[in-house]
Amino acid sequence: MSLKVVVLAAGKGTRMKSAMPKVLHRVAEKPMVEHVVDAASSLGAEKTVLVIGHGAEQLRATITRDVEYVEQTEQLGTGHAVQQALPLLNPDDTVLIGYGDVPLTKPGTFKQLIDDVTESNIALLTVIMEDPTGYGRILRDDSGNVIGIVEQKDATPEQLLVKEGNTGILAAKASALKELLGRIDNNNAQQEYYLTDIFALAVQQGMTITTHQPDHEWETAGVNSRLQLAELERIYQLNKADELMTAGVTLRDPARIDVRGELTVGQDSIIDVNCVFEGVVTIGEGVSIGPNCTISDSTIADGTVVKANTVIENSTVGKDCTVGPFARLRPGTELEAQNNIGNFVEIKKSKISKGSKVNHLSYVGDSSVGESVNIGAGTITCNYDGANKHQTIIEDGVFIGSCTQLVAPVTVGKNAVVGAGSTITKEVSPGQLAFTRAPLKTVENWPRPRKK
Repeated sequence: MSLKVVVLAAGKGTRMKSAMPKVLHRVAEKPMVEHVVDAASSLGAEKTVLVIGHGAEQLRATITRDVEYVEQTEQLGTGHAVQQALPLLNPDDTVLIGYGDVPLTKPGTFKQLIDDVTESNIALLTVIMEDPTGYGRILRDDSGNVIGIVEQKDATPEQLLVKEGNTGILAAKASALKELLGRIDNNNAQQEYYLTDIFALAVQQGMTITTHQPDHEWETAGVNSRLQLAELERIYQLNKADELMTAGVTLRDPARIDVRGELTVGQDSIIDVNCVFEGVVTIGEGVSIGPNCTISDSTIADGTVVKANTVIENSTVGKDCTVGPFARLRPGTELEAQNNIGNFVEIKKSKISKGSKVNHLSYVGDSSVGESVNIGAGTITCNYDGANKHQTIIEDGVFIGSCTQLVAPVTVGKNAVVGAGSTITKEVSPGQLAFTRAPLKTVENWPRPRKK
């Protein structure tokens, strides 16, 4: 079976009140349409075709997935939109049709439809709703067979009582789609070519329609407003929270976590409230993440404690470290085991070896720090000369006193000590004490200024 996917993404989304095409608005920091494309790709689709219209150039510039585009220059309905993709399909292809503003359909739900497709059968996803307002209604005969779909604006009062709504998501052979779409017209309230009209035509020529229901109603929920976008965001995040807790992770409040990428967490780890995870993040076992942390594209090993309000970006944190509170690990940071990185410390593009400490109010950039090093409060590696970055090397066992400036390029040798308040511009040899201090000056009986 050759599977092709057609995703309808041409709508403007007027109710979003935005200059951006609706399908580019994000759920979990990923454009809605990319959620649909990714679900299709997970099923082994050979090709995904995006039917675009409003904001076509924005879509082409933003979407990072491997897709082919066709443009619907006139918005003449869903049937017309699918017609634009037909030249890119082979007659014997199985075609899945999805929607760029319906981002949470599970791959398994799509697969149920795909598995049902034959030359004489179309598979349709429907949903039973207490209030199906806005949805087309599924029409069945006395035996329960689908005989057609009627859009709400064209429905009779009796038809409006039907609770089974059309999601628009379907799978069929490309040959059937081409033949049926060639026969629909726009004789309806909207004067559009409805994709739904193919079902009555299919039944007339002896085809069958099988239906499936999603596990959850939200799998078929579309976005037409910022309110609906926010609702789906919360649904997505609660699902991620459920997955984490099922895997043995403690969440202090499942309603206050945001996963905006791929998050893997080991057993017996604890995540406090208001934490955001972006990109690909891997967290080991027995890790504690404090409240209000943001972690992006990073790995944190077993037993580490990340305290409140810490930001970690593109970094690797080893076992049994302590980071924060209010620390920032910038891209290229590598912590080995048992490091202490304290409050208001910033590390950038540096390796901190086992057992070393940078406990407070310091900046370490473009540096290599050895084992069992203690860097005192207020220490700065002066790595930038206004044009180029330079390296600081601090070897094993070094003690750096508070309020020290290490002007790179510079090396501090093994077991050396740098006195507090020093500015180091030259190499310090192993075992040396290095310090720079101006003589203390005092003025006796100096009259303090007073307010007038």
